[in-house]
Amino acid sequence: MSDPLRSRSVLGPTGNKLQRKPPGMKLEKKKKTVESKDPKTKKPDTPASPTTTLKQCSSMTASYSSDASSSCESLPLSVASSSSCKKPVRRSGSVSSSFSGTLRRKQVDEKEDKAVTGSASNGDCFADGRKRCAWITPKSDPSYVAFHDEEWGVPVQDDKKLFELLCLSGALSELSWTDILSRRPLLREVFMDFDPVAVSELNEKKLTSAVSLLSEVKIRSILDNSRHVCKIVAEHGSFKKYMYSFVNNKPTQNQFRYGRQVPVKTSKAEFISKDLVRRGFRSVSPTVVYSFMQAAGLTNDHLIGCFRYQECCVDAETTTKAKKKNECDK
Repeated sequence: MSDPLRSRSVLGPTGNKLQRKPPGMKLEKKKKTVESKDPKTKKPDTPASPTTTLKQCSSMTASYSSDASSSCESLPLSVASSSSCKKPVRRSGSVSSSFSGTLRRKQVDEKEDKAVTGSASNGDCFADGRKRCAWITPKSDPSYVAFHDEEWGVPVQDDKKLFELLCLSGALSELSWTDILSRRPLLREVFMDFDPVAVSELNEKKLTSAVSLLSEVKIRSILDNSRHVCKIVAEHGSFKKYMYSFVNNKPTQNQFRYGRQVPVKTSKAEFISKDLVRRGFRSVSPTVVYSFMQAAGLTNDHLIGCFRYQECCVDAETTTKAKKKNECDK
């Protein structure tokens, strides 16, 4: 429509002033000759109106755009705005993004492997030459290293020890493992070696010395949880049977290679947390429950490169075999 020459040529027969020849028999003769040459084509006798010419121009532009879009499909990178032209670009972008994601993961894994091997070659390793989990370094506190080497991930069978680890895991929301382990001897003295029956008989007045070790909220949660543990023992026979029933009496053996793969919580931990909260327990969020499962050996989250991984797997197998023998004897 923006081209003036095209509009004049179309609007010429309707009385355009640029046509100097007056309308007469000559124009009609031309029409007759055209009809005689091509009898199949039929043209209206009346001159075309401006509205019809507008429709013809719009149809011409539509056909031109359709031809452009169809020709655009054959081009790899087209500037056309049709959807068929954009699809190849989007597909190539998704493939490149997924490919770049895998490359980044491989680069991160290679960096972590080089960091581990480089630290070992540079002498930044333990005196005994053993390889431990990534979060245990030679600069870690000795109590934390000993806890990792001796207790963390070993399946616990004692109710007192299970209750102790549950209480210590609940304090992780305020303290770190290093601080908790440094206060562990004093906590055992205050809470009667974490005997659920003895702790349930304590009063808040007798626990005034524990305020310097834990907050009042954690102290009250330990007292309340000890009473609920006694109820579970009366219902299930032992706190151990109750906790191991969630894992079918068989600790979970994970196979994590890097520390970033170890989760903070799992669906199993969320399920246990909901059941404990339903029974009245406090300070038992899914993250607390999962750290308790890691410490108590309900799940083995030692990295596969750690020397404790295979040892904890063997301990888990021996515990499951012992339980099966006890069940058969009964």
